Amino acid sequence: MTTSLQATTNPREDGEGSLQVHQDDSMAIGEGALVIAVYGKGGIGKSTTSSNLSAAFSKLGKRVLQIGCDPKHDSTFTLTKQMVPTVIDILETVNFHTEELRAEDFVFPGYNGVMCVESGGPPAGTGCGGYVTGQTVKLLKEHHLLEDTDVVIFDVLGDVVCGGFAAPLQHADYCLIVTANDFDSIFAMNRIIAAIQAKAKNYKVRLGGVVANRSKDTDQIDRFNERVGMRTMAHFQDIDAIRRSRLKKCTIFEMEASPEVEAVQNEYLALAQRMLSNVEPLEAESLKDREIFDLLGYD
Repeated sequence: MTTSLQATTNPREDGEGSLQVHQDDSMAIGEGALVIAVYGKGGIGKSTTSSNLSAAFSKLGKRVLQIGCDPKHDSTFTLTKQMVPTVIDILETVNFHTEELRAEDFVFPGYNGVMCVESGGPPAGTGCGGYVTGQTVKLLKEHHLLEDTDVVIFDVLGDVVCGGFAAPLQHADYCLIVTANDFDSIFAMNRIIAAIQAKAKNYKVRLGGVVANRSKDTDQIDRFNERVGMRTMAHFQDIDAIRRSRLKKCTIFEMEASPEVEAVQNEYLALAQRMLSNVEPLEAESLKDREIFDLLGYD
């Protein structure tokens, strides 16, 4: 049995010879769609950011597909108003005979026409998240769902800690990193930059920039950006309307109008428009652990 992804030692020095997950070239998403992978420290607000960004792209008239890459499968919760079944759940019901599936079995309509998929993940300690991502993209291609899509957003589990969770980088044009203005989330961002550097040797993915989230100030983010060559693409303060939108199972675009809500909506629309405007890729250089401690330390 062949799979769309394989875990092998990469002869092309992707990841300095570490154990990596490699994409079958036939499973590449292809030309046309703008593909964005959203990463960041666990709990930093990636799913909220991804869903609101998907909604913003749809508001700009784009056909959007959001793929949640987390066993928790709540990436598209505010778009669909429900916890949708995962690709792995659906595949298990047909004993992994993909020919028995219809697109509507695993793709669910969300707010303003956003298409939503939750890849799910293998049981703990039994498999690779990269394989699950590969199977999801394979299904989408088999059903021709990527041919009529303008924007694809991968919302990826937590920090990059292995080749499996870095697998979406093999499909993406850009990576956006969500971070708060604190040491731990910036430390995670630094590791993600290193992962993108490794993948960029052999794939098209490039750094798009930083989304500052849940932070009134950005002084620590600014200091890090200046040192490594990053840039902030959007800034979302710790605003209660964003928190309440998730409790209400909706995007920020469905919240009752107020100056605060409209400001957040406009920031997401501006971020979407910036990503559509041929963003100049960044050539950032990650820091060694000791360097980032010396730069930021603990306040």
